[in-house]
Amino acid sequence: MKKGIHPESYRPVVFKDMSNEDIFISRSTIQARETIEIDGVTYPLVKLEITSSSHPFYTGKQKLVDTAGRVDKFMSRYAKRAQNKK
Repeated sequence: MKKGIHPESYRPVVFKDMSNEDIFISRSTIQARETIEIDGVTYPLVKLEITSSSHPFYTGKQKLVDTAGRVDKFMSRYAKRAQNKK
């Protein structure tokens, strides 16, 4: 392996699956804006929309995940743009 190309700032980080509220702790260098306290220890918190604990491929269950109406937001923006061109 090449020396000096890997970050040195690995630390425990909590990842939270927002679709089923599962959490897991892993070491990462990701920057987090929020924190969470688990067993009296404060960790950086990274919120995820989907993980292996909620993904249909791993769970075997089909589930519709619409995160904050992204499709609807896109369609409303596109409709406004189309109206402005007329």
